[in-house]
Amino acid sequence: MGVWRQIAEYLYLRKRDPNAPNTKWMRYMHGINRLSLFIFIIAVITMILKLLVFKKG
Repeated sequence: MGVWRQIAEYLYLRKRDPNAPNTKWMRYMHGINRLSLFIFIIAVITMILKLLVFKKG
């Protein structure tokens, strides 16, 4: 599976592959990956806002 496809699935932009394994541990792993991806995106947006909007001087 491609990296971009997996990211799209984590961000709910694409439906999951119905043939993918669906064990409890896979759900935990994907949940943690999804959470870390959301936190990363929020951090990047925050850094861009600090650079562009809240620039002093």
